[in-house]
Amino acid sequence: MYRKISAIVVPTLIAVGIIAYMLYSVWDQLLIALQHMIPAYLVVGVTICLCAWWLRGWRYHTILKSLNYPVSVKDSTACIFISQTVNLVVPARLGDFVRVFILKHEYNTTYSEGVSSLVVERVFDVITVAVLGAISLFFVLNTPSWFTTLIIVPLAAGLLFFAFLLFIGKLSSKNKYIVIILTMLHEIKRASLTPRSLALLGISSVGAWLLDIFACVAVVMMFEQKIPFAVIVLAVVIGNLVKAVPLTPGGIGTYEFALYTTFLLAGVAPAIATLIAVIDHLVKNLVTLVGGVISNYYFGDWVIPSIKEALTAKFGGGTQPDS
Repeated sequence: MYRKISAIVVPTLIAVGIIAYMLYSVWDQLLIALQHMIPAYLVVGVTICLCAWWLRGWRYHTILKSLNYPVSVKDSTACIFISQTVNLVVPARLGDFVRVFILKHEYNTTYSEGVSSLVVERVFDVITVAVLGAISLFFVLNTPSWFTTLIIVPLAAGLLFFAFLLFIGKLSSKNKYIVIILTMLHEIKRASLTPRSLALLGISSVGAWLLDIFACVAVVMMFEQKIPFAVIVLAVVIGNLVKAVPLTPGGIGTYEFALYTTFLLAGVAPAIATLIAVIDHLVKNLVTLVGGVISNYYFGDWVIPSIKEALTAKFGGGTQPDS
């Protein structure tokens, strides 16, 4: 029982602690800054987020189509909405695997194909974010060395992974577990390394992440700040690369702190840096949450019980009594 509780409660407490510390340290300045905000830009930010979600849904539709599953853009977007909503609640990005169950239920995909589609999406995300971050480094002075490391390492890993895929055709094995892995690698290669897939997934990935950055720009403008675009790009990149390490549900707390730190290094006042970081993530998470709730009703009432069953199995549930 204690293992189940700590697996969810501890990461959540870490997230709450980080946010609480950030807000408490500049509380008076926060209240002043909030009085001068321009709410119209909040609407702009939400609209941009919705466009980014549609583009991510279209990209996932393209990935599944390459695996010979004609999933509509509406369904693929709803899949992502639900999985990301679950990620806001549970640690270790377990929500990603909800998509595997949905695809199996609705389109009779194999579990291997479901996981392969997730890997393709994640690899393109990591490479795209890292590339945008690497470009921004040329325009932002005096960045700490760990920024460069945080950007270059996943970029190199992603490129090496794609290079490895080019040679898997020569690999074979009689071990059933290795065969499963090789099957998934072939599926990933089929969905990502054709010229058409590279072009479509590459362009849509860049577009989706630029929209994510422009949503942050809208929050910056909401507080009438003039922060260089390259700094905002770098902040969002660092935030998402830090968030990729699943320390807290949905990266809450770690994402905000990464944005806050980046803005401080660029000379932004602590109160403004805190507001931008917190509200940027809050807007994106609220859009995710609303989209996830709507998507759950769209797919039907079987989704939540399936999620509960999967989580129970993951955290040692089942028929065994807690001790």
